[in-house]
Amino acid sequence: MVYRIYVEKRSGLTVEADALKNDISSFLGIKSVTGVRFLNRYDAENITPELFEYAKTTVFSEPQVDLTYDSLKVGEGDTVFAVEYLPGQYDQRADSASQCIQIISQGNRPLIRTAKIYVLSGNVIEDELERIKKYVINPVEAREASLDTKETLESVYDVPADVAVLDGFNELDEDGLAAFIEKYGLAMDRDDLRFTRDYFRKEGRAPTMTEIKMIDTYWSDHCRHTTFLTTIDSVKFDDPLLEAAYERYKSIRHSLGRDRKPVNLMDIATVAVRELKAEGKLPKLDESEEINACTVKIDVDVDGKNEKWLLLFKNETHNHPTEIEPFGGAATCIGGAIRDPLSGRSYVYGAMRVTGAGDPTRPIEETLEGKLPQKKLVTTAAAGYSSYGNQIGLATGQVSEIYHPGYIAKRMEIGAVIAAAPERCVRRERPIPGDIVILLGGKTGRDGCGGATGSSKSHNLHSLESCGAEVQKGNAPEERKLQRLFRNPEASLLIKRCNDFGAGGVSVAIGELADGLKINLDCVPKKYDGLDGTELAISESQERMAVVVAKEDAQRFISLANRENLEATVVAEVTEAERLTMSWRGKTIVDLSREFLNSNGAEKHIEIAPAHTEKYTKAIPADFAEGYKSLAKDLNVCSQRGLSERFDSTIGAGTVMMPFGGVNQETPSQAMVNKISIENHDTKTVSLMAWGYNPFIAEKSPYHSAYLAVVESVSKLIATGAKFEDVYLTFQEYFEKPKNSPERWGKPLSALLGALEAQLDLGIGSIGGKDSMSGSFESLDVPPTLVSFAVTTDNIKNIISPEFKKAGHKAALLKPEYDENGLPTASSLIENYAKLHELIAGGYVFAAYTPVYGGIAEAVMKMTLGNGIGFKYEDAASLDDIFGYAYGSFVLECDESVSVGEVIGHTTDDGKISRGNEELTIAELKKDYDSVLEGVYPVNAKSQDNAEKVVTISSKAYPRAYSSEKFARPKVLIPVFPGTNCEYDTAKALSKAGFETETVIIRNLTPSAVAESVDYFAKSVEDAQVIFIPGGFSGGDEPDGSGKFITAFFRNGAVKEATNKLLKVRSGLMCGICNGFQAIVKLGLVPFGEIIDTDENCPTLTFNKIGRHQSRIVHTRIASNKSPWLAKTSVGDIYNVAISHGEGRFIANDSVLASLVENGQIATQYVDLSGNATMDINFNPNGSSLAIEGITSPDGRVLGKMGHTERYNPGLYVNVPGCYDMKLFEAAAEYFR
Repeated sequence: MVYRIYVEKRSGLTVEADALKNDISSFLGIKSVTGVRFLNRYDAENITPELFEYAKTTVFSEPQVDLTYDSLKVGEGDTVFAVEYLPGQYDQRADSASQCIQIISQGNRPLIRTAKIYVLSGNVIEDELERIKKYVINPVEAREASLDTKETLESVYDVPADVAVLDGFNELDEDGLAAFIEKYGLAMDRDDLRFTRDYFRKEGRAPTMTEIKMIDTYWSDHCRHTTFLTTIDSVKFDDPLLEAAYERYKSIRHSLGRDRKPVNLMDIATVAVRELKAEGKLPKLDESEEINACTVKIDVDVDGKNEKWLLLFKNETHNHPTEIEPFGGAATCIGGAIRDPLSGRSYVYGAMRVTGAGDPTRPIEETLEGKLPQKKLVTTAAAGYSSYGNQIGLATGQVSEIYHPGYIAKRMEIGAVIAAAPERCVRRERPIPGDIVILLGGKTGRDGCGGATGSSKSHNLHSLESCGAEVQKGNAPEERKLQRLFRNPEASLLIKRCNDFGAGGVSVAIGELADGLKINLDCVPKKYDGLDGTELAISESQERMAVVVAKEDAQRFISLANRENLEATVVAEVTEAERLTMSWRGKTIVDLSREFLNSNGAEKHIEIAPAHTEKYTKAIPADFAEGYKSLAKDLNVCSQRGLSERFDSTIGAGTVMMPFGGVNQETPSQAMVNKISIENHDTKTVSLMAWGYNPFIAEKSPYHSAYLAVVESVSKLIATGAKFEDVYLTFQEYFEKPKNSPERWGKPLSALLGALEAQLDLGIGSIGGKDSMSGSFESLDVPPTLVSFAVTTDNIKNIISPEFKKAGHKAALLKPEYDENGLPTASSLIENYAKLHELIAGGYVFAAYTPVYGGIAEAVMKMTLGNGIGFKYEDAASLDDIFGYAYGSFVLECDESVSVGEVIGHTTDDGKISRGNEELTIAELKKDYDSVLEGVYPVNAKSQDNAEKVVTISSKAYPRAYSSEKFARPKVLIPVFPGTNCEYDTAKALSKAGFETETVIIRNLTPSAVAESVDYFAKSVEDAQVIFIPGGFSGGDEPDGSGKFITAFFRNGAVKEATNKLLKVRSGLMCGICNGFQAIVKLGLVPFGEIIDTDENCPTLTFNKIGRHQSRIVHTRIASNKSPWLAKTSVGDIYNVAISHGEGRFIANDSVLASLVENGQIATQYVDLSGNATMDINFNPNGSSLAIEGITSPDGRVLGKMGHTERYNPGLYVNVPGCYDMKLFEAAAEYFR
């Protein structure tokens, strides 16, 4: 039987429905809709009536915030429609609900299906309804669902037919080859197909359909860079600058003995590194046969001792998938980026996101046919990327969106990540016959079939209708498990070679591991039945890794994987014969020689004729004040805080530089800085990453743009305090589909020549990169794009931030010399880099900013915002100087005694930016600066009422409590659920404070694993003094009201009894932070002190008023130190703390709030800069009642708080001043001594 329930938010909490109503009215321009209701529908099968009834209020809904209905009740005249995922698309809500119920039952998972129900009130005509449906339903991933009840949720899959043998293929003539490509939608061209036909003629057999599809994937531009490997037969120049650069390239080729190698874009892209290596300039480059990520050798300070480590970094692009399905495409962009360094056995701890879009503020009527509205695209992509990165525990330190009309052709979505591992934990060996290939992680579905080939095509209206299957879906909790396993040295040292599953699926991920492989597709775990051999071979389902281990190590590796709640399956064997074979249902469906596969298809040839470079000078305003106002409202200068702050920037407790700095957290940082992530130790070694690119220069001169992109990315590192030695680059190339046009091919050639010259001139190399050569739609093309990412390491003591620190300081401009082509000379850059690093290291420079798109004017404006410090230009500063480009220069705040560059102005305390008699207040500039993208990426909640007054609470002093049982190192249990991501930070902080920590993985792959986890945890509580529930996303933050996965576990009889005994009999402690706070408040542990069945009168945590994730630093004030956790604080103390949550809004009825105040159970409140509790969203990020950030149980021994107190150690958050260490963990340890 199928059971059904509808769940709707209570009045006042309908954030999603309210947002849609606003979009319908303001964005779609439909005024007839007077009300919007939004409900989640759950259908469940293979579940008992009693269990379903219990799950209604513990899994599917939460009584405090939800209403539930057994049938759908709507008003007369209301319009109703439902939306569900397409079959085969991953539904996190359904999956998480099923897992929660399994935790409760300890049986098999029930079948769950979900749908979204929209109820529209008002006189909505048919045309308006269709426009609304088109807005909320992306046909690539979802469809309109029936409102009828279901007989069953079981899917009946047809048994797939045998893989077809394509008889007659070997006889195809030229016309037949062309027709074959059209019929099967292949990405390869006729030359490749002819080459394939000739191969099979030599093999003496016809190919299977799997072989054709697999070859098409293997040789796709996305997988094999076929455009970059096209042989350049000749180049016709009419620009001496470009011709000289090309001649320099040819000279280097000759000196390296590469005259017989093909001339192609790939050679131009990589020859600088070859030359620098030959000159001995890249001694720390780590090279191997394995294809993972850019890897360099570094020295890392580990508690004062030097260790040999590897630093890995990678940039990835998902332009095509994000264009057609923004959420999944952007999510799997960061997922794909992560798995490259992860496959190198490193731990990924930092990321930045750089995207390209059209103007998202334009009305929906301007949307091109076949395209999503830019606003819908950019906001959904941001939600997808941030959702995935936030869940897996990745600190995203830079989020930047570039706006240019060319990106309407196809969006740019780049994720760049940075990772590290001890050198001793990485084993790299060539596989030998008999070695085993293990498939690790997620199961295979149809999602992503053809993604590589789809990403390799230019698109038009027709092609977009048929590429839905090419979209992958991300399952972030599964990715987190992979990260945990690969961080285990025992597991990583069993791996000889590893490859991640991305483009091409099994055929590439496993197919690249060794020259000879025998793959059994019947062993590949499936999400559902009905998949044929071809789909199993090329599906790009995410969160999968392929590892090669020795045969004798296979079972041990599988055991270690299972311990992390991961599936691991033997799927292939390394063979002596250098052939790739795949079998399915006992038959061989792929049997290809390695030589043929590695050929990458037929050799391609092109002649190129690059266009002459054009002048790219910036338009200079005629008026200082108007110029500044215009600049503040420029899409590529204005505030992007509403975009950036939905990305978790502090997880990992290693963020040295927040994305926005100063007491106001308004000055954007120019580089991402993180401590190297070390599990149980501290370090002073930091990694830095920065990016550079300007599309408005690129459209005029790809050469200059690429050169300056390198300069910009490197200069940002230097401005942040890094030294120039040991800087490495990686490029993201993204161009229009070049087709056979010599002029179109000239754009990537020009850009690569510019990048080549920048590398050679500066003596630094791009040791990796990613090219995407399909940025075209109909007649539209993306701007010529080469984004440079620069990476290095340094000591934390050298890091400085860009916001002005104090009034009365002088500002100097340190600028390079420029040559006749308008480019900074390398010698002057290198000299300035050394000079600036010396001044920063000596403490003579207080803030530094390198001018970018908006010139010195932008630099100064943004430097003023963080601390509200004004700036007065010297009278001699011209408008050309202020508003023109100044790449490679630095605006420096320094002491009057320092002699550097030329003085351009002084910092002031008047809150203005002025020049001569012209002035503007920072406040008025900021109003323009903030307003541009507020309607796209809001910073202010529409439901916010800043006028609401909140009492600042000061409870009476409480005597310090101690446990009657004494322990030198009290033991703390840290449960790790699917979705938990703060366990490392938590364990590290507790261990440092004197606790013995044990993390317990809650396994739920099978009913027996659930039972074992429950039994083990309940017994372990008996030997522990503390339970600490860390932050995370509780099974992916679904179903609505995260924390339910954890609450389901703790409501188990044995766990509930052990927990209540710990607290009520043994005087133990308990704490939950963020997601852990959500869990303990929903269990009743706070404020009631024991696990109870909550009802609608109990307090809870719900969605932030702004309707999105919030990540920043907030100020919290101690309202009561009743709790042993807060014993080292005093009432009135104010602490900075990192927050990162989407559901942090504490709500309770008036009587509960009054009781909490009276009993001293309100531990902490959000306060403003004056120390007053407030409802202002700039300080109270979620809209919590009474500005509550944390509460306790009646006796104080259970503490729940939203702020991540565990995310602090010395040296972090240098650009947001304040006290961060409330000694929470030390106080708890002392309770037991």
